[in-house]
Amino acid sequence: MTTEEATTARARPEPIKAVPVRHPGRWVAVAVLSVLAAMFVHLLVTNEAFNWSFMVDKMFRPPIIEGLLRGTVLMTVSAMLIGVTLGVVIAVMRLSDNPILRGVAWLYTWFFRAVPRLVLLAVFGNIGILWSRVEFGVPFDTQIGQLFGIDNLQLRLFGFSSRDILTGFMAGLLGLALSEAAYMAEIVRAGIQSVDPGQTEAAQALGLSRAQLLRRVVLPQAMRVIIPPTGNETIAMLKDTSLLLYVPVSVELFFQLDAVGKRTFQIFPMYVAACLWYLFLTSILLFGQYYLERHFGKGYGVTGRARLKLRTLAAETGGGGNAGTGAP
Repeated sequence: MTTEEATTARARPEPIKAVPVRHPGRWVAVAVLSVLAAMFVHLLVTNEAFNWSFMVDKMFRPPIIEGLLRGTVLMTVSAMLIGVTLGVVIAVMRLSDNPILRGVAWLYTWFFRAVPRLVLLAVFGNIGILWSRVEFGVPFDTQIGQLFGIDNLQLRLFGFSSRDILTGFMAGLLGLALSEAAYMAEIVRAGIQSVDPGQTEAAQALGLSRAQLLRRVVLPQAMRVIIPPTGNETIAMLKDTSLLLYVPVSVELFFQLDAVGKRTFQIFPMYVAACLWYLFLTSILLFGQYYLERHFGKGYGVTGRARLKLRTLAAETGGGGNAGTGAP
């Protein structure tokens, strides 16, 4: 070994000894959370106020299941269908060039977003006070008859008692659906405005009508923005069906659970049962929302853009459409 090689060997530094960074705060947090979790489990197991056997026995009875299906689930689905449909119409009105349509849509969203849902349900639950009968025909027929000297002019085709149509379920459905439409209108409007205006211009250049443009070009792209807040609104609607207790709607989950608790003087176990039912239903909705977001989010984000580039490159080079994606 030459002198130069020996000097280089002596000057070579020693291997670096990496020392991991210590995080004592993490261990303290883990210890505290573990103690709190153990205390919570101990509370669930040892506190007799939960009365688990009574709760499990009552929360699956036929009236509770009927309230779950006919009240909570059916009301949530019906209110969201009406709310989403009406919300799309109001959103299109808000974006219209017609100032009258814009004004009417703004007034609608202003009113129903300003009034709490509990107040709306109370109002619709007592709206039969305004009309004893609901009739269809020529408006202001009596007043028109008085102008021409005809007393009690009746130009009405048919009618029915308000008690027959404005039942508790219908009153609750109107209150929840009309309120939801105002929120969905803002969500849909934001989704439509998120679409690149160039897409609209290109579709108009191809000769698509306004309805075709909205249905085939704008809404499919806006769904990526619309789906997440709509999922949140659906979950909120599911929980807000418990407000039907104040209409009242007797065929409803929380109404039935509350009635069982008051009848048996076991209020707290039935409230815990209500929490468990709503947790179960919300978990199902969250599961569905995840897959909807993933479906409408294809092609967006870092992973989506990379996959599209790979497919485009494969198509240009004559490769398979699934090249680079791991798909067969």
